[in-house]
Amino acid sequence: MSVYPCLLMNDGNRIPVVGFGTYAPDKIPKSLAEDATKVAIEVGYRHIDGAHIYGNEVEVGRAIKKKIEDGTVKREDLFFTGKLWSNSHTTERVRPALEKSLADLQLDYLDLYIIHTPVELKPGEDLMPMDENQKPIYHNTDIRDTWSGPTALEECKDAGLVKSIGVSNFNRKQLELILNKPGLKYKPVCNQVECHVYLNQKKMLEFCKSHDIILVGYSALGSSRDENWIDQSSPVLLEDPVLNEIARKHSRTTAQVAMRFLLQRGIVVLAKSFNPVRIKQNFQLFDFQLPEEDMKTIEALNKDLRYDPSFIWKDHPKYPFHDEY
Repeated sequence: MSVYPCLLMNDGNRIPVVGFGTYAPDKIPKSLAEDATKVAIEVGYRHIDGAHIYGNEVEVGRAIKKKIEDGTVKREDLFFTGKLWSNSHTTERVRPALEKSLADLQLDYLDLYIIHTPVELKPGEDLMPMDENQKPIYHNTDIRDTWSGPTALEECKDAGLVKSIGVSNFNRKQLELILNKPGLKYKPVCNQVECHVYLNQKKMLEFCKSHDIILVGYSALGSSRDENWIDQSSPVLLEDPVLNEIARKHSRTTAQVAMRFLLQRGIVVLAKSFNPVRIKQNFQLFDFQLPEEDMKTIEALNKDLRYDPSFIWKDHPKYPFHDEY
């Protein structure tokens, strides 16, 4: 599928180790997602990470279609990740949600479909259902039914609509709920979590490796600093003086060093940018290696700092970040 490194997942499929993230804050025009995805495919990315909640699957799908039509790639060269949003966890809503994403993306199948978050919202078409006090309206589905109830994720895989299935933003106990489910047919292939130099996810990585689950890291460069979600007083990762010093030593960008640190720990790295120069730079990770001393220095920068703690649903019974990991 790809000329650049992949990791073997527990279902036998392979995931490219660097992915292009397509999330953007609301203030960014949706058309930029289309342009950036085209650039990403042109410079060599073969792993594209999307989600229904990002609201740009139509534009991202158009970019993929154009790059297939002009001969840049074949569909089988690409690895596309989609995500099941929190308003569709009830078993009867899983397959229709996937089919909607496929239609918007103009794809016959996804390579990976993951539960975006263990937090569940009121089932329906409203992406962020709110009550009269502007509080999210929660729901409580057994996440094991989302995984393997009738027409749920395992059946979507059996139907060929998706090749691999996984989760995102799950803590260890939530992963264990699925792993220990009686009659489990397919283990999650991955857990996609916030992961970067300031939140290096050491314990979650060890747990996932012990169960042959791949850790996929988002916000690898810190975050997009979206005012709706991110504490604007939090430190800017790419301004870290130690990271910058290591980058200068290797004649690399700080972003390249931050991503390479994750790659060398066996983590799949997602990076997003709408700047064509940076999109290209962020992909140039395979022609250098960080020595062990630099890896240890960077590991010591960990602050357990979560840029996106999703406090909006901190009172949800399935809020995943009360636990250490």
